[in-house]
Amino acid sequence: MTFKKTKLVLGITTATLTLGVALVSPQAMAHKTSKKHHHSSQQAAPSYSKVDALEAQVRAMQDELAALKSQQQAAPAADTAKVEELDQWMASVKAAPVIEKTKDNMVFFRGGYAHANATRGGTLDPTTIGAFGLADRNGTLNGPITDKDAWYMGAGFDFSLNNNLFGLMDDTEVLAELMFDYKELGTRGYNGISNAPAGQIGVANAVDIAGLGVSANTQRATVNQFTLAASPKIKFLKGSSFRPWIIPVGFEINVISPPSDAITVLNPGMQFGLGADYKIWKDLYVGADARYHQTLNSSDGVRTNGLTAGGYLGIGF
Repeated sequence: MTFKKTKLVLGITTATLTLGVALVSPQAMAHKTSKKHHHSSQQAAPSYSKVDALEAQVRAMQDELAALKSQQQAAPAADTAKVEELDQWMASVKAAPVIEKTKDNMVFFRGGYAHANATRGGTLDPTTIGAFGLADRNGTLNGPITDKDAWYMGAGFDFSLNNNLFGLMDDTEVLAELMFDYKELGTRGYNGISNAPAGQIGVANAVDIAGLGVSANTQRATVNQFTLAASPKIKFLKGSSFRPWIIPVGFEINVISPPSDAITVLNPGMQFGLGADYKIWKDLYVGADARYHQTLNSSDGVRTNGLTAGGYLGIGF
């Protein structure tokens, strides 16, 4: 478009210049003729001023024409530089590796094996009834719940926060994990004075013992635990199908059942974890993890320290 405009201006300038020369020539001829016939100086003065003006216009047009020619010669060089720059950009785009876009967030469903470090007590689980002035044949009632092994199932979410560990490491993703799980111990214990000790002291089920408000109970309690945790997760090798990760430390709240002997059900703690997942198809992942759970204090004699290990199925979103 610029080249066409330049050609148009050049054409107009050339035509104007030709017209000016044509006008100047007759005036010059007339000027020469007037000299031969010895005209008066008063009649020649106007002709001289017109000729000078036309000559000045012609010179200005010549200067403008020269400037336009120089611009026209410089324009192809500038266009060539732009074309070369565009070619270089296209070459760099073609040479760059193709990175497949992935969905950074994930919902996962997990399950596996759990193990507690210590045995757990339960509600109304005394070892003697001497305080009531009574005693069974062996002098003992229900002992502590001795379960340590359990199975668990749960689910959680991973939310992507950063792709380079806040500028410290490339291809290292920082995520926020929100997770919950349910643990159920393999064996169960009586939740109160069992039928056998009650029979030994000569009372039947659900009967007040000597007016003290203590009755036999043959119902078993399911020993379980619910955990809600929030943790930072550092995931390596972003863009790869295999992604190992670690949880430096996370916060969790454990709900125990049966409650402690003091009827306490909540026990806060921390968790540490490591694992890895692998993309098997599109945004579908399988993975495995192991976590250690630590409480700073016992909840009225009940500790929830232990570990969990298992697998999970994840879906990116």
